[in-house]
Amino acid sequence: MDNKEFGKVLEKRTKDFAIRIIRLSALLPDTQEAKVIRNQITKSGSSIGANYREANRSRSRADFVNKIKICESETNETIYWLELIVEFNWTDQKQITDMLAEANEMLSIFTAVGAKLRGSI
Repeated sequence: MDNKEFGKVLEKRTKDFAIRIIRLSALLPDTQEAKVIRNQITKSGSSIGANYREANRSRSRADFVNKIKICESETNETIYWLELIVEFNWTDQKQITDMLAEANEMLSIFTAVGAKLRGSI
């Protein structure tokens, strides 16, 4: 798979992840605490794909690396919120386990891409 094709696949993957995050957030309890986490996870989980899409349309290699770093950060933050949801038993554990696995895979991808490119700038 070439870089362009990989980019399209990852764009779809991050968009699908955002949809799953938004659906998950709608299932969280209607407590003040859950509302805070709902807001945070919706922002960070949907930001991953938005920033990755922007990275693929960046104006320079440095801009691309910067956007990938943002993707990395937002993915890591989303993992944190998912872990809190697990700790509070607010939803189906199987669903969260799958989402955590996906988020960790994306984090590995963004970390690897960022590290490779940072080393070549």
